[in-house]
Amino acid sequence: MSSAAKPVPPPPDDSTERPARNQLRTVLASTVIGTTVEWYDFFLYGVAAGIIFNKQFFPSHDPTVATLLSFTTFALGFVARPVGGLIFGHIGDRVGRKRTLVMTMLIMGVATFLIGCLPTYGQIGVLAPILLVVLRLLQGIAVGGEWGGAILMSVEYAPRDKRSLFGSVPQMGLAFGLVLGTGVFALASAVMDDAAFNAWGWRVTFWLSLVLVIVGLVVRLKVMETPAFRTLQETEDTAVVPAKILLADRVNRRNLFLGMGARWVEGVAFNTWAVFSITYATGTLKMQRESALLGVMVAAIVLLAFIPIGGLIADRITARRTFAIGAAVAALAPLLAFPLMNTGNPWLNGLALVIVLGILYGVLYGPEGAFFAELFPVKVRYSGISVVYQMSGIVASGLTPLILTWLLDKAGGGVGLIVGYFLVTGLISTVCALLLRPVPDGVPLAAPASPATAG
Repeated sequence: MSSAAKPVPPPPDDSTERPARNQLRTVLASTVIGTTVEWYDFFLYGVAAGIIFNKQFFPSHDPTVATLLSFTTFALGFVARPVGGLIFGHIGDRVGRKRTLVMTMLIMGVATFLIGCLPTYGQIGVLAPILLVVLRLLQGIAVGGEWGGAILMSVEYAPRDKRSLFGSVPQMGLAFGLVLGTGVFALASAVMDDAAFNAWGWRVTFWLSLVLVIVGLVVRLKVMETPAFRTLQETEDTAVVPAKILLADRVNRRNLFLGMGARWVEGVAFNTWAVFSITYATGTLKMQRESALLGVMVAAIVLLAFIPIGGLIADRITARRTFAIGAAVAALAPLLAFPLMNTGNPWLNGLALVIVLGILYGVLYGPEGAFFAELFPVKVRYSGISVVYQMSGIVASGLTPLILTWLLDKAGGGVGLIVGYFLVTGLISTVCALLLRPVPDGVPLAAPASPATAG
């Protein structure tokens, strides 16, 4: 007589409980504050790399070489991000999203504060850039774990018909961080003379990170674990190794590689317009530093509005289609931006950045979190989206200022090679996005549809 089959636990389904509105507000606040802190810290370094670090930590008789060395340390942060994604993705899939996010915020805040305390090359020699690299690597590890957890904290709490909108909220932290980073840097530049700013003023912008971290931790500690992960803990063994599941499953492997390809032009676009454009404007076009920073800051303010607009569009026509359209448009954006920037007029430079960074990039970036979250089941979702986002970030984001600086030099100051780079990466991203499909296991991401739209 055959024995009865062992009952199979139901798939993780968190649709049995609907979080209260005040809880949802706290969740969204915790994610946007957390990502704001992380991106403020991370991209503050990017602003300083082309203005301060190339002179104080990497002195050279050739300004181009010094800038390349400085941007290389900027890129190292992106190299470290996949390490952080693997470490904290593993932790987040085993012990939960909330605890992991508290750890990443603490690491980032301490590393950024210490960057502001570092002696320069002129004071301690080669030890200065070595310490800068170590702290930059810690920044990268922290961001590598932060992004995936913040996205899942929002998406796994979201009503089904608002996944992309909820997923766009932590994405707004990138714009907030960019506004704060460039704004604080521009303010310090404006109120101090060059001697004071170069001596100690830039350091204050890094020390402010501790204030943001304290605020973020207070809010983040009030949040409960996501319904999806709580249900997973009740129905499945979370002691499994997420990396093994990711690599063993054919669908997961396919989504990993296509997801990395899909993200390529997004990383190129952001780091071109938010980071490289400052060096291009001040170095090649000889604009004032304050004008270049102000252009990026205004574009980032516009970006705040268009990221959730991208999420709203995605909830209507799907995140995949919205992202694919955004990737195709991003590939063509330099054809509009560079002619305006090359006039040397600060107002037209600002207009170009508002269009390509504030509007076009916002529609691309808004649905990205929900789009990637749909590619993996709950038990490996933190690891999956972290690997996709952070591994692709090495080339797509971290190497972009370095690659563009090299292409600009090879073209004798012209932007033709940069435009070609955008077209190639945009084509790859668009095709990969169209080939991607949500996981076929039917596991719901989060809560039921909102009452207004539930059938």
